Amino acid sequence: MDGELEARPRERSTEDGGWFRQPPPWLRRGVVFAIVALAGYQVAVWAFTNLRGFLGLLFLAWLFSISVEPLVERLERLGLRRGAATGLVLFSLVAALAGFVAAFGTLLVEQLTSLFTALPDVVREVVIWVNRTFGTTVDPDDIVSSLQLTPARIQQIVSDLTPGVVGFVTTLVGLVFQVLTFLLFAFYMSAEGPQLRATVARRFPPRQQRFITTVWAITVDKTGGYVVSRLVLATISSLATGLFLLLLGVPYWLPLALWTGVISQFIPTIGTYLAIAVPALIALSGQPVDALWVVVFGVVYQQVENYLLAPRITARTVAIHPAVAFGAVIVGAGLFGPMGALVSIPVVAAIEAVIDTYGHRYELVGEDPAALEALDRADAADRPADESAPGGRSEPV
Repeated sequence: MDGELEARPRERSTEDGGWFRQPPPWLRRGVVFAIVALAGYQVAVWAFTNLRGFLGLLFLAWLFSISVEPLVERLERLGLRRGAATGLVLFSLVAALAGFVAAFGTLLVEQLTSLFTALPDVVREVVIWVNRTFGTTVDPDDIVSSLQLTPARIQQIVSDLTPGVVGFVTTLVGLVFQVLTFLLFAFYMSAEGPQLRATVARRFPPRQQRFITTVWAITVDKTGGYVVSRLVLATISSLATGLFLLLLGVPYWLPLALWTGVISQFIPTIGTYLAIAVPALIALSGQPVDALWVVVFGVVYQQVENYLLAPRITARTVAIHPAVAFGAVIVGAGLFGPMGALVSIPVVAAIEAVIDTYGHRYELVGEDPAALEALDRADAADRPADESAPGGRSEPV
């Protein structure tokens, strides 16, 4: 009997120590789950890093598909099938782009090459004019060297713009492949838009399907409208600026007009000043009075656009606060580079539209005595009976 009593503690100690020699099953599952999660994270980062260009192209194709959605739906209401309507819209846009390249492509390349070649001289002339006008003693060569506008650098830029035969063929083949890939995905995303929306909605329970379809419709409407409105305003700005610079006799008017139209519309807040500063500096290197006229034109056109053109064109789009738009561009550029900066504002526009649709806003009480009295009565009604003062009135705080 005594031997059995002495053996039992030894058996319990063996069982107690067995926990350390043989871990419980949940610990093994946890370690395996952590290893699998870490491996999955590494694979996801590797895949995203290597497929960033393709994913960006796919996202741009989706933006393009929802941008042409209003045109496709209008043609569909006229009796065309959705695939034929999408093909007609894409063919019209490609034909218009090809016509522009055929008419101005050679002139644009020549003016860009001449602009980069003459850039050091332009900077020197601008610095000389500033020294002569304001009495400063800035060395033009120091400014040119600080901007890295050396002849070797300029020659490298020009060679990149005008590559040799082999480089031109390689660049052309890669560009054609990217354009065809972009158009293929854009066509299927637009032609199969309703089916794609239904496929995504079927992955969710019936209660959430209405929310998914509503968010999709809002995104298509607001994001597509925003992109189309920006493109229209950029086209009008480029045409007006190019015509004015051509009549004024400012050199390199075509690339400067395209710069002004794109930068002023797709970079918020400071885009307008950046857009008009470059043409003004180019004009300043020739005739200083032309630079003044360019600035005056930029200011006048901006007012016309803000009060006449933009309200009519962007009537159905989301109005984004300039600070929010500027912050979105910075975040998008920091995360995904130039492509992120380009698509950041449409994404923010869609998110803001969804928040405005499903978000709840309350009326501001302010200092209205009637509103404050109503709030006091509501608070008194919600309080328990034992916290109320005698007579049914709540005690003052």
